Formats: sequence, structure tokens, C-alpha cells
Amino acid sequence: MINITLVNGDIKHYEKQEMNSLEVAKAISEGLSRNTLAAEVNGTVWDAHRNFTGDRAVKLLTWQDDEGKAAFWHTSAHLLAYALEALYPGIKLGTGPAIENGFYYDVDFGDYTFSESDFPKVEAKMLELARERYANERRRVTKQEAEAFFTGKNNEYKLELIEGLHEEEITLYDMGAFSDLCAGPHLPNTTPIKAVKLTAVAGAYWRADEKNKMLTRIYGISFPKKSLLDEYLEALEQSKSRDHRKLGRELDLFYFDETVGLGLPLWSPKGEALRQNLINYLRKTQTLAGYQHVSSPHLGKKELYITSGHYEKYGEDSFRPIHTPSEGEEFFLKPMNCPHHCKIYSARPKSYRELPVKYAEFGTVYRYEQSGELHGLTRVRGFTQDDAHIYCRTDQLKEEFLKVVDLVQEVYSRLGFSEFQTQISLRDPDTPDKYLGTDEMWEMAEKAIVEATNGRGMKTTTQTGKAAFYGPKLDFMVRDALGRKWQIGTIQVDYMMPENFDLSYVGTDGEKHRPVMIHRALFGSMERFIALLLEHTGGNLPVWLAPEPIVVLPVSDKHLQYAQEIASKLMESLEIPIPIDSRSEKLGRKIRDAEILKTSYMVIVGEKEVENQQVTIRVHRQGDKGAITLQEFIRSFKNELSK
Repeated sequence: MINITLVNGDIKHYEKQEMNSLEVAKAISEGLSRNTLAAEVNGTVWDAHRNFTGDRAVKLLTWQDDEGKAAFWHTSAHLLAYALEALYPGIKLGTGPAIENGFYYDVDFGDYTFSESDFPKVEAKMLELARERYANERRRVTKQEAEAFFTGKNNEYKLELIEGLHEEEITLYDMGAFSDLCAGPHLPNTTPIKAVKLTAVAGAYWRADEKNKMLTRIYGISFPKKSLLDEYLEALEQSKSRDHRKLGRELDLFYFDETVGLGLPLWSPKGEALRQNLINYLRKTQTLAGYQHVSSPHLGKKELYITSGHYEKYGEDSFRPIHTPSEGEEFFLKPMNCPHHCKIYSARPKSYRELPVKYAEFGTVYRYEQSGELHGLTRVRGFTQDDAHIYCRTDQLKEEFLKVVDLVQEVYSRLGFSEFQTQISLRDPDTPDKYLGTDEMWEMAEKAIVEATNGRGMKTTTQTGKAAFYGPKLDFMVRDALGRKWQIGTIQVDYMMPENFDLSYVGTDGEKHRPVMIHRALFGSMERFIALLLEHTGGNLPVWLAPEPIVVLPVSDKHLQYAQEIASKLMESLEIPIPIDSRSEKLGRKIRDAEILKTSYMVIVGEKEVENQQVTIRVHRQGDKGAITLQEFIRSFKNELSK
């Protein structure tokens, strides 16, 4: 007898010694069986057709689940590799994972050339293979068998991967005549793949190491219905017009220059105004929530990051050390703010009465990203974190954790993201070397997050193996106007770093006790968040965020003096920059240009406005709103800012 516990709590009984999740789905309904792509078995995602014994908790995964899509796209990556091997005999395959939207495969094409012009024939081959209804068979092999197989294919990339695997971790997946080294999971067969589109081709160093060979990375996406592909392609066209890199240039917000350095954004006056509007809003909100703002330098001694544990885990991803004239003295560009905040905390003794202590900083940090991974503001080498660290007593942990959740909800709602998803990331107990701290620390931290979110009734998903090296975390994902998911905010519980820095407070008993540390970022990276805002709004930012929400447009040169008076009064009353378009252009051209720049309000002054001591207001994307007094406009504008 096997007892299966479903997500809704129902328990199904099967008189079998061995079965799989697909059989569970089929016992419920044929329709569910057809739509089941994979399954979560006791918290781990498996092939739906993979057999198990004993009682299990099973969650059936469909296209509506992220994990279901991941299995669909992982199989599609294998289908791409199968098609490529058929069309280009002798190529060498690297790795081909599912990604947030689709999949990719890294390929060494040898003497072949490959470009976007080859996409149609590869897509056609993929669909031809999919229609063959090939099963995806998981096959456990010995290390020796795997090495022999890929030696026969002369594939040094797979052999390198096998070398780093333990014997019990090695599995192959067979799809027709194609076999690949893979841990899965995959679809039961290729039938569900009905629509395929290859989207891009790029170069990628093997294992993201510039010392290795450059491979060809082919990106693609697939769907169970052609209509879903059509919807995706339409959204993709919209996303091109909303691309933050394009909007950044058009709106004169930020630039990149190779002379300055790849991945290092330059902010124009308008871009800096946007950044400061966000910072000022969050600074005020944090102050009201009890945070104290601090500042730390842009670099720190190597020993600081050895103590924190960051050097051991991320030293290779940092910029090279800065050596001083002093013998053996090394500094690093600051890759994170938390070690500096720990030192601020420890600068003077703390009493239990002072806790929680909440330090916040808009701190710029630096991390060495591979040049091929850089992408506009979403992946840079220098970025500003809206970082905060809360030092609290153990008995305060859940309350403080939920206060951060409340703050996240308040901030995201103000910025137009009323709905978001949350994911709890836990450590992988099978890979303890990836993490620092004791089992007891991890158990307490993970229990605190789970109990806090459950107590609030939050709907969360759980990912094992995605925790930070020093503690578990709760990540926040929002969807933009095009339905794309962005991971932005995070809350992390950390018992380890206070231990490493010997942090303490004096308790009611007069003895020293160790505080718990909560790492927290709402925007994550200011740069990435601004990219999200631009693409979500299409550059049509809310008035309170817009770097120049008002422009004064004189009809001709003879109205320039009145325009200057109006601009001066607006600036004095609203305390924001008020530009004047004083070009010798017709009013229609000035209006068109202001619309292109997405200026919220155009204040037009001409002969009639001078005579009546009024202004004519035009609103972006809405048109003329008529003539009013300047004081009426100021009252209306201030009311808009308060919304």
C-alpha cells in the first residue's frame, strides 16, 4: 500500500509497491494526466513518470506552475540539442538549462557557422522530432560508463562536468537517438511541445570563465499551444519599445561608455533626479519605520571580508585586490555593505533595551560580472543597494521579520506593484560545504521564516538549495505590465555573521548575548529597480517620481519673460527643477518633444496667458486641460504628488 498526500490535504491509497506521479494524476482525471508536466515529490521536483516506493507527498505540476514550465523548457533544451546534432553532425554540446523565460544551449560548432538565419530550419527540426512522441527516459550510469559515452563523442565539456560529479549523481536522459548528461526533471515525452521559437544567439565562455573557449549560446522558448507563442511574441514586441536601455537614451537618464568601463552606468542630471526621488521616498519611509541611516566607505580591508565569510565564498567574483605601499596590506572594492554595518554596531556596547537596532544605507557596491553577462542596468559591475540590517533579540525576530514584510507591501503598493509572489529559500542539506554556520543556527533561522510567513497566512513557494551562504531568505517577485517576473526584494535571517564579528548586547541578566541579524533590501539594486520601473511604465513615470514633471513652453520669444516668472514661482513653491523650452521652434514642435520626453505637465504661456495672468495646462497623453491661474495649478499639482 502506498499513501499519497495531495496539496489540498487529501490522502489517496494505492495497492501498489511502486508507482509514479503520472499514475496519481490519471487516477484523478484523464485531463489532469494530459496536463501534468512534472511533480513535486516530498518537496523535490521529479519527472512525473519517475517511479517511487513508500508513502509520498505529491504536488502535480502543470503549465500554471513555474516548476512545470521549467520542466517543459528543460525538455525543450534537449530537443534543441537533438535537432542541432541531427543538422550539424560532430558538434559538441555544453550545458542547456531552463531559464526564467525559455531555455538555452551552449554549443561548440567547430568548423560550422551558425547565425539567426539558421533558426527556421532548427525550429522545423525541433517540431518534427517533438511529433515523434519520444519518451524521456532517465538512466542511472556509473562514472566510468558516462566517461566512456562522452569520450566516444569526443566531448571534453561533458567529461569536465562528469569529473566534478559523485558516482551517485550521474544520470543520462535518453530521447530517441539522443542522450545527454542531465539531472532532470523532464516531461514524460515530447508530445506537449507544440510551438517553438529561437530568440537569440550570442557568445558565452564555457562555464562563464573568460580563460575558457567561447561557445555559441542559442536561446529559445516553447509552448504547449501556438496561441501562447503568438501572445509571447506580441509581448516581446511591446517589450522592445519598453526596453529600459532604449528609454534611458530617449529620456536622457543614463549612459554607458567603454572608456569609463563596462557595466558602470553614468547618470545624467535627469537620471540622478529619478534616483534621488526614489531614495528620498524610501529614506523618509524607513525613518518613520525606525531605521537609522548610516554611511560606509567604498572599500574595505581583505580581513573584513575574511571575517564575514564573503571572501571564502565570493572572492573569485570580486575585483582584484588594491595593494597599498604597506607590506601585505590589501583592500577590496566593497562587494556588500553588511560587514561594515556589523562594525558600526560593535563600535559601542548595546543594551537589550536598545534592540532592535536598524541600520539603513544606500551603499554602492562592486562585483566583477563577466562582460558577456552585462545587460543595461539589470546586470552591472557597480550598483547601489537600498541595504538595511536589523540587529534584534531572538524573541523579537518574528515580529521584526513581519515588520519588514509590511514595509515591503507598503513600498511596492506605492510604486504600483500591488501583487507579488514570495519564495522561501532554504539550504540544501546534501551540500553543507556551500554554507557557513552550524546546523542549529540554520534550523533556528529556517524555522523563524517558515513560522512567521505561516502565521501571517502568506502564500509562499519553497526552494531548497537557494539560500544565501549565511542564512535562509524570503524573496519577493513582482510581475510587470507585460507579465514578466522580476525578483527584487529579499529578507534574510542570519545567525552566523553576528557570531563571526562577535556581536553582543547586555541582557536583563547583565550577561552578554548574541543578537540575530536580518538582512533586508526592498529595491535590491537601485539600477535594476529603475530598469524594472521604466519597462513596467514604458517610461511614463508617476508624477512624484518623474525627474522633470513640468516644462514651461513659451509660444514665442516675446513671452519668454513671463515664462521665466512662471518657472521661478513654480520652482519656489514646488522645490523641483522647472525647465523652460526657450528654443525658437513652433509651439507644436515643443509639445511633440515634451510628449516624447514623457513630461507629465506642459505649462503653456502665450499672449492670452500674459494678458489674463494665467497658464494653459496640457497633460501628457491627455491633451489640453484649459487655462487656469498659476496658484490653481500649484494646488492641483501638490494634490497629485500626495496620491
